[in-house]
Amino acid sequence: MQKFWKYLLVSPAVCAVMLFVNTATFAGETSGKSEINQPQVLANPDARATNIAPDQRMGQVTSVSQFSDVQPTDWAFQALQSLVERYGCIAGYPNSTYRGNRALTRYEFAAGLNACLDRVNELIATATGDLVNKQDLATLQKLQEDFSAELATLRGRVDAVEVRSAELEANQFSTTTKLQGQVVAVVSDVLSGNTVNGAEITDENTTLGVRARIELVTSFTGKDTLFTRIQANNILSPNIGTPEGNLFFAGDGTTNAFIDALYYKFPLGERTQVTALANAAAADDITSTVNLFDGDGAFGALSTFGTRNPIYGQINGAGLAVTHEFSDKLALSLGYLSGTANDPTPNNGLFNGSYGALAQLTVKPSDRISIGLTYINSYNQPLLTGSNAATFQDIAAIQGLPEEQVGFSSNSYGVEASIGITDNIVLGGWAGYTNSQSLRGTRGDVDIWNYAVTLGFPDLGKKGNLAGIIAGVEPKLTSSNIAGLDKDPDTSYHLEAFYQYKLSDNITITPGVIWLTSPDHNDTNDDVVIGALRTTFSF
Repeated sequence: MQKFWKYLLVSPAVCAVMLFVNTATFAGETSGKSEINQPQVLANPDARATNIAPDQRMGQVTSVSQFSDVQPTDWAFQALQSLVERYGCIAGYPNSTYRGNRALTRYEFAAGLNACLDRVNELIATATGDLVNKQDLATLQKLQEDFSAELATLRGRVDAVEVRSAELEANQFSTTTKLQGQVVAVVSDVLSGNTVNGAEITDENTTLGVRARIELVTSFTGKDTLFTRIQANNILSPNIGTPEGNLFFAGDGTTNAFIDALYYKFPLGERTQVTALANAAAADDITSTVNLFDGDGAFGALSTFGTRNPIYGQINGAGLAVTHEFSDKLALSLGYLSGTANDPTPNNGLFNGSYGALAQLTVKPSDRISIGLTYINSYNQPLLTGSNAATFQDIAAIQGLPEEQVGFSSNSYGVEASIGITDNIVLGGWAGYTNSQSLRGTRGDVDIWNYAVTLGFPDLGKKGNLAGIIAGVEPKLTSSNIAGLDKDPDTSYHLEAFYQYKLSDNITITPGVIWLTSPDHNDTNDDVVIGALRTTFSF
């Protein structure tokens, strides 16, 4: 015991270890930061929380092997082993980690020292042997006197924390659920363009729409996530005679609130995640869309085309997804979603109605490079943006069938990439090819292509800002042997620019413009320019 205390007094390493006796209790108070991982701006500005379990203290450990991040080769291993196994003077975090590399403050040192002093007092009070000699006690008494001011301050802070904790426990929303929300307010208008496909554009009034979301993020084990989102959305995209240029955050135009998304995600082993999706799921709930500008409408791109490769629009609804990480650089995602899962009528249901099945290999050669290789097989799931022909706006009339009897299947292939040239310049883009076959009425198949190049400037002007440029071709029907469905005659280019400015941690403003040359891939149409000002409130 005497040897231990001498080592304690002369070794900064042991003092650092002692600090963590109570660090699980005091970390949140002294550091002012949560240990929960925060979403990365470059990957997905609207990333959802995956772990909202409280950062509670782990019970007293009896063996140093209980710490998953402590190895026998660590330079302070023997000191930590002595404190844990001989004197029971160390506790850890609830995920069985010790976090020995955290920075040390004077308050934390005082907390650790006080805990070990309490342990010494217990030994003195309960034992009759020569556990601590007079010299050791004198040294400890001097340390206690030297840190008396810090210890007194610490006691006051602890008392205040206890009062605040009691108040929070009495008024907390839930011990397992985090409540969060988001409001997206959009002012939009058609700034230029009069005629598309022989019809005058009448939607040229400035409009104001709002998308409001309340989200409940629940964790029962600290590793799983039950996500529930309630939404109301009255935003409408301007009707310009073609689905091209539509706004990603547009809704149904009503203020009706409904459950917009509901899924449960849980680990199956160390590297496998399973997600059961009950409602309104999309491709980004299954896998990474490998696009810096994919902010799910609240952040990043304004248009549907600029948000993600349009082939991802062919999968939505309810179903199951699995992602397995072979390593930090390679992951495989598989998912199946049905758009008619709850419909028991003929030619519907989970397996007989519309569906989308996705397989994607995501490769990350480095922290700055991500590549996605995507395949989607779908039935009765048209693309969400592109020309009228590419999105099958008139497929029912062409097939000569009622809407409910339409039948077509599609195979889509995509490649997506994001390359961080520097910390403030990110080059990205994608290409997508879709082959669709008409299965009823007028038979045949079509080929549809789309591609884009993106250039992003994270933290432009201020940390948290994002400027973006998108240039590409929205889905275009390049060949067709279905009678009545002709290929697009020309090529329309989609040009989009926006600047996302972070006013505060909770408010972001994004002005942007979308320019469509030869809309609907038809040179006889006027160029159309759409302007939008989006304000996002997050809490």
